[in-house]
Amino acid sequence: MESPVGAAPEREQTRPAATGPSRPPRPVRPPVRAWLQPAVISLVVVAAFISCYVGLQRDPQPHRLPVAVAAPVPPGAIRAALGDTVEVRPAADARVARQAVEGHDAVAALSADGPDGLRLEIAGADGTSTTSAVKTLVGAYAQGAGKHVTTEDVVPLAHFDTRGLAGFYMAFGVTLAGFVLGSNALGLANLLHLRHRFWLLAGASVAIGTLAAIIAGPVMGAVPAPVAPLILTLTLLAAAASFTTKLLGTYLGPVGVPVATLLLLTVGNATSGATIGADLLPAAARAVSALLPPGAAVRAVTDLSYFDGAHVAGPVITLALWACVAAFLLALRPRLTRQRARGAARGAV
Repeated sequence: MESPVGAAPEREQTRPAATGPSRPPRPVRPPVRAWLQPAVISLVVVAAFISCYVGLQRDPQPHRLPVAVAAPVPPGAIRAALGDTVEVRPAADARVARQAVEGHDAVAALSADGPDGLRLEIAGADGTSTTSAVKTLVGAYAQGAGKHVTTEDVVPLAHFDTRGLAGFYMAFGVTLAGFVLGSNALGLANLLHLRHRFWLLAGASVAIGTLAAIIAGPVMGAVPAPVAPLILTLTLLAAAASFTTKLLGTYLGPVGVPVATLLLLTVGNATSGATIGADLLPAAARAVSALLPPGAAVRAVTDLSYFDGAHVAGPVITLALWACVAAFLLALRPRLTRQRARGAARGAV
């Protein structure tokens, strides 16, 4: 019988051929790398973190602490007594020695205080570890010379930062925020154009720096730096952290974020010179302290807060270089990828 007009023709129904009992697909064994990589990375991070933070604080030793010595105190006698622990800088008089401390050119000023006394002027803003080391060293010299020491803090810490750690915590928080920003931007490659990702990193860095400066400065009163230069410094720190994290993740793949963690959050913050004065760090840590973004930021914040920005240019330039070089290398990545693709195409032909 013919099918009615408009009706779909009937299809011949066939039964599948009889087969044996179906077997579930054999599970694919994950490669060894899938197990090892996250485990090894986590072990490296924890080992580096503990080694840096605990190891650097285990036995801090002063190394060439700059001390301004005013006449008539004999500089040679202090050098002979204290050795390489201090760097003696002779000053014409007590006023000049004090100016060296206030200008952040020396951590202490030593002058005569009567025939049997010494006057030690320190900068509490240099941190508890540094000032404690200076007082211990000068006290040992005075005891050997049969003199008593009178100590005065000529650059004291802010009232709401009695331990001198506000700058470190602020720099750590901004670095962490920049790291989180950069790592999150790694997942936006398919959603945002590179130009838009750059705008995101730059704009969010400004917001991070502004918020951190306002909270730590005017709101809490723990960082007495001028607000505008402080915002600039913290913005550059956030940009350095975010663009560097994005750069490492882009070029190194999954390993890039752990490398950024080690570089910025672990080594960078541990060697920043805030919890332990830079002059008390081991030689290797001193070498990288001012070159990494957290260490540069802590120095800039201290200079802005207590020393009228006497030596702020160097740390600010360091932060700007980190941000600009990382951004440049990120912008260069698409061109390198295209050149590599053209080279592969020519090789295939």
